[in-house]
Amino acid sequence: MTSARTLAALVVAVAAGVAHFAAGPLAAQTGQPTPDGSGAVTVEQVAPLAEALGIDELMPIMRDEGLDYGADLARDMFPGRGGARWTAQVARIYDTDRMRREMQRGMAARLEPGTIDALLQFFESDLGRRIVGLELSARRALLDPGVEEASEEAAAELEASGDPRFDLLRSFVEANDLVEMNVVGALNSNWAFYQGLDAGGAFDGQLTEEQMLADVWAQEEQIRAETRDWVYAYLGMAYQPLSDDELAAYTALSETPEGEALNAALFAAFDEMFTRISRELGLAAATFMAGEDI
Repeated sequence: MTSARTLAALVVAVAAGVAHFAAGPLAAQTGQPTPDGSGAVTVEQVAPLAEALGIDELMPIMRDEGLDYGADLARDMFPGRGGARWTAQVARIYDTDRMRREMQRGMAARLEPGTIDALLQFFESDLGRRIVGLELSARRALLDPGVEEASEEAAAELEASGDPRFDLLRSFVEANDLVEMNVVGALNSNWAFYQGLDAGGAFDGQLTEEQMLADVWAQEEQIRAETRDWVYAYLGMAYQPLSDDELAAYTALSETPEGEALNAALFAAFDEMFTRISRELGLAAATFMAGEDI
């Protein structure tokens, strides 16, 4: 029988692998305070912006990422006991229609009509449409581990060479606080995964909340390193076709009040979605670890 502490160590090793799960300007997550509803818009009002940002196209990509992650969980946490039932359960958790609705609700709760109008002017422009298309293509390509590894190597070489292009990428990352906010989001998701495991009886009451929190925080350094690598690999690939001026224009948008509002809304919406997903994955994993069907 696996002890609670041994299981916790395994969870740390597995959960740390999701550091890049939601990195990138259109796929980021972090903890944000719940809005008070002032100035919020309806889902119908935010729908054109969500469409312009490619949210509908992004959800199936994130579902594929989730299925890959689910396979890793099964292999590491309950080998030989997953099979088709586990795959089906993970697919239900990553239901794309549900994810899309969660994103739209999260964005609507945090954006104002004037902000949406200003953002649509950019994202419905030729440059805006091109940027979103490049981001989606890169995200899809990085599903291939070989592509991800090559992209990380290319980004590391770009940084080591002192190429000014890397400085432009760094400016974009810093303007959107992508590394820090994704680290916080990954820690939130991992804590939710622990909570799901605990609720499902995986720890058999042997770990206190303080011990679980300590285990989650112990992942921070590894998550930060992996997140940074993935963010620069993703952005380097996605924005490679953009000119320096085009990338600078996108960074400038991020530094406006409207760009900052969008960034905060996206991070918060993704955080809520991934917290739900992670807790449900933990609860489902606990059931399979006990040798039960769902």
